[in-house]
This record gives sequence, C-alpha cells and structure tokens, in this order.
Amino acid sequence: MIRIGGASGYWGDDPTAAAQLLDAGELDYLVFDYLAEVTLSIMARARAKDPDQGYARDFVDVVMRQTLPEISRQKVRVISNAGGVNPQACAAAVRAMVAEMGLDLTVAVVLGDDLTEHAPMLSPQEMFTGAPFPDAEAVFSINAYLGAFPIAGALEAGADIVITGRCVDSAVTLGACIHAFGWGADDHDHLAAGTLAGHILECGTQATGGNFTDWHLVADSLDRIGYPICDISADGTIEITKPDDTGGLVSVGTVAEQMLYEIGDPQAYVVPDVICDVSAVTLTPVAENRVRLTGARGTPPTTDYKVSATYLDGWRVGSTATFYGSDAAAKAQAFCDAVFSRARMALRRMNLADFTETSVEILGAGSQTGNAAMAGEATEVVVKYAARHPDKRGLDVLLRAASGMGLSAPPGLSGFFGTRARPSPLVRLFSFLLPKANVPVEIDLGNTRLPCAVAEGQAFDPDTLTRPTPPNRPLAPVDPVTVPLERLAWGRSGDKGDSANIGIIARTPDALPHIWHSLDETTLQDRFAHVLEGEVTRYLLPGCNAMNVVLTRALGGGGVASLRNDALGKGFAQILLQTPVTVPRSLLEALS
Repeated sequence: MIRIGGASGYWGDDPTAAAQLLDAGELDYLVFDYLAEVTLSIMARARAKDPDQGYARDFVDVVMRQTLPEISRQKVRVISNAGGVNPQACAAAVRAMVAEMGLDLTVAVVLGDDLTEHAPMLSPQEMFTGAPFPDAEAVFSINAYLGAFPIAGALEAGADIVITGRCVDSAVTLGACIHAFGWGADDHDHLAAGTLAGHILECGTQATGGNFTDWHLVADSLDRIGYPICDISADGTIEITKPDDTGGLVSVGTVAEQMLYEIGDPQAYVVPDVICDVSAVTLTPVAENRVRLTGARGTPPTTDYKVSATYLDGWRVGSTATFYGSDAAAKAQAFCDAVFSRARMALRRMNLADFTETSVEILGAGSQTGNAAMAGEATEVVVKYAARHPDKRGLDVLLRAASGMGLSAPPGLSGFFGTRARPSPLVRLFSFLLPKANVPVEIDLGNTRLPCAVAEGQAFDPDTLTRPTPPNRPLAPVDPVTVPLERLAWGRSGDKGDSANIGIIARTPDALPHIWHSLDETTLQDRFAHVLEGEVTRYLLPGCNAMNVVLTRALGGGGVASLRNDALGKGFAQILLQTPVTVPRSLLEALS
C-alpha cells in the first residue's frame, strides 16, 4: 500500500495544505493539481510578457519554500502539474531552491504537452461542435492532456519531484501508483482504480466536506478542513481519509459527490492510459472519516490525446449593482435596459458594431434558478450585467453608460464603490483529438533527456457499451409524502466546457427508483429550460445508487467565454435538489 496526500485542487488553493498533510506523517507521495482548462491561457499570457513566467509561482515561492526541508526529511516524493505552459522554468526555480537549501533532491520535468508553436500547421475540427480551428494568431495556448506513464518513468529514473505541464488531473496520482506497484499498460482494472483515486484527490477538500450537500454537518470546521489522503493497495482497493484533528468530513456522501463530479459518462471516463468504468464502484464506510472504494473497471485507452486550445474571441466585461425596496427586480431591469440603450446609441455615434452578446441576471429574482425560484416578490436584488464586443472600446462605452446612470436610475440603486470593472480578453476553449504518435513525450532530468513511450490504444465506441438496467418504476406509494429531492439524495455539479454535469446520489438504495423515474429527461429539460440549449443525457451508477446528468450547451459557452454569473454550473445541483419527489412516508422515516 502507498499513502498519497492531495495538496491542491486548483491554482489559488490554500498553500498551507501541504504542510498539514506532512504534519500528518507517513506519506509516500504528495500530489498537486493546479490546472483548469482556461488556466493555461492565463499562464500563456504571463509567459508572453516574461519568458521565465507561465507556471504556478505560488507552488515554488510559497509551498515548496515552506515544505522542502520536511519533504526531504520524510522522503516524500512530489508530483505536480504546476509547470503550466513553462514547466522547465518551474523546475529551474525549484532546483535553485533545492540548491539554496542544501538539499539532495532530483527534479524531473515531463515535456511534450505544449503544442502552441504548431498552431499554424493545425487544422482540426472542434470535437464537440465541428467548428473549424481558429486563426493561429488568436491562439493563446495548445496543450495535449498527457497521461501517467511519463510521470511513472520520471519516478523510475530517480526523481524526487516531478513537474509536468498539462496532464489529466488524475495522472499525478496514477503515475505514483504505476511506479509503486509496477502496473503495466495492460493492467486496465488497476489503472482505472488509480485514476479513480486521482479523481477523488484532484479537487482537494471537495472529498472532505467542501461543497457538500449536507454542509451543516461541517459548517463549524471549514476553517480547518482536512485535505484528502488516499491509501491505495496494489490490488486497486482505495481508502479515503484525512489528517486527524482537522475539520471537515469523510463519508460516503462526501466521497460519492466527488466521484461523480464532472465525470460525464461513468462507463466511459476517458483518460490517456485507460477508459474507466466506475458505474459499479461501491463505497463503504470502514471507520470514522474513512471510506473504501472498490469495483473500478478499465478497458484499453483510445489512440488519441485530447488537446485543448485557448484563443482570443473579442472582449468581455461585467459589473453589478444592487437595488432594494418595492419592485426591486423591475427597477433593476429598467436600469439595465436604459444602460444598454444609452450604450448602443453611443456605439452608433462612434460607428462601432453592436454588442456580440449581452447578459442581464437579476440575482434574487430567479434568473439563475429558473422555474425553481421561490414564490414572492424580491425586495433586495443584485443585478449583474455583462456584454461581449469585438473591440475593447465598445465595452468602455458600456461602462461609461452605466456610470452615467447614477442620477437617472430608478430609486434604490446602491453598490460597493471604489472599484470599476475593466474589459478583459474573452478566451474560448477549442478541444480536439490528436493521435498520440504525433505527440512525442520526454523526461528532462536536468542533465539528460529520456524518451517516453505511451500506450498506443485502440478504437473506442461508447455506443457499444452495455448499459445498466434502470430500476423498475415504483408502485404508487402507500401513505405518500412529497419532499424536495435533497431529503433523498446528495448532489454536486460542475462543468465540462459548455456542458454541465450533475451527480445525484441516493441516500439509501430504496430511494434510487423514485429518484430515477422522477428525474426523467422531460423533467430535467423543464427544470433547466432557462439555460439549456442542447440535450439531456442520464447515466445510471448502480454501484453507489446514483445517477449522473449531463446538460449539453447549458453554460453560455462555459468558463471565461460565458457571461453567466455561474459559468461553471456549480449551483445546478442546488436547483435540482429542490425538485419535488413523492415517496412512501416509511422511506422518509427510515432516513430520519
């Protein structure tokens, strides 16, 4: 068995997490995930200004500076994708720090993911929409999602610290498992288990009580929440826990929510090294704050890497104001109508085009919740207004129009003054597939480079999968009672590009048939009609009594390309958990 601590879930996560995990002791590996899909575009812009930038500086300047001596003393090996678009600069900074501290640690870098310089030669179609590749001059970054075998190769070569650019989030954990247990490219079930372990760790405290449906159970300890620890055995058995004497919670609910987080098709969770099927995974509490996961299955990987490019597609800006008093929502709408009308008149005078897209969301009046909004008139609202324009000057016009409405607005206008929004580049994501053979991968040990082979893979068609049999429709309940879904299930939501992903886990197996048949496609389409532009797909996970819902084209473009207040769909589960479901009273009493 090896013990792995998950010390970061995103760029900006708490830098003290690594020290907390090291204080817990007995770690073999410390892993860090820093990269969201659009993070690389931010790093690419930083590198363009300074060739020594483009990586997660806080990983080096804060985390490593605070913990390197203890990492060395405990002989803990570190794996991180903090390298961003400049992993060699990141490694150079860590090597300099190692030398400064007089430590004996070998730093390796995995290279090959950055394909930005090849932009002029590429002409792929977008893998979800079929759109053509953007103009190469507009491209910020192009990065292939590498797998775990290069990381394992770096560890095999003697690295104490492995730094990567873009790899799949779970690869930092799977790489440690491959090295420790000698798993091969054909050990598909084991590779799936290691990927699942990495998926649980990759979002940090989301596995230990963060963003948990039953937040009230951890509300008084979130300030000292524990970061996740994974004990994984050579046979693929996973146990999730956290350091003693820390806050938060590790339970079937917290871990199951993270297992379904942004997973898409649970029978075809595709990473470079394996295709994972977690639909039959079971979760079992084995001690306080300790949950065991078993049952992950794998099949051979595909022949391609997923590649994500980010590119400039104009500019965007957004700001907020507040209104309170009677008819607050109507006042807010009238204010925004006037702002955009004034701005458009100014655009015409300047001979500038109209806005490419506009957005008005009145928070507190149902803009985000759609038909799930609470009844009753809002007397206090926040209005968020935003717009896209191909020319930055067009957004300056909007900001001036809004500022000029200060004495012309309906009564009740207020807000926090002292700052003003500024236009920012609108960065879009363009995803495509590229054969692995076209992406050579190397391991840089500082004084030598080693080529690294990866699993070639084979063709894969998800339509050939055998899907679990849905539960039978329940009989009309005796002594029925209608309750919000939240009484029967846990839920968490997130994004995959422009698609939203909502995982719903029944609190008891008996509730799953009622949930499955209550949340049919029609109900889901109606629930999200205010944001949904594409299709609804449901997936069943009988192993953990759960279902996963994917809403395509539901996020207004997703990420920083979206003008939405919730561009990542993080609150979508909260909307769905208010859906009324009718069940027998006896089932509800059993949950009490």
